[in-house]
Amino acid sequence: QVQVVETGGGLVQPGGSLRLSCTVSGSIFSINAMGWYRQAPGKQRELVAIITGGGNANYADAVKGRFTISGDHAKNTVYLQMNSLKTEDTAVYYCNVGSRDSDWVPIDYWGQGTQVTVSS
Repeated sequence: QVQVVETGGGLVQPGGSLRLSCTVSGSIFSINAMGWYRQAPGKQRELVAIITGGGNANYADAVKGRFTISGDHAKNTVYLQMNSLKTEDTAVYYCNVGSRDSDWVPIDYWGQGTQVTVSS
């Protein structure tokens, strides 16, 4: 059974920083990419950042220059360093694992989400 566990959310003042972690455990044939999505109240879930197994990273325009995604392949862990946080970054942040099984069928796994609140 695959488990995706996020940690690191919380309350921070505008301009502050937080670091999110996501660790995946269990049997996965192949991980293509890991990423972070967020969903604010009343809004659709949106991509924040994604990193491939080869280390290529992409970011939403809203977070470029402020957020950094990184991965530890050996630990099946991905991190999201969030700096210069703004109130509009407030959301539930979800970790996504894009994978394929032995028949090369794509399978997505999601974490339970972690709340990030930016407020003074």
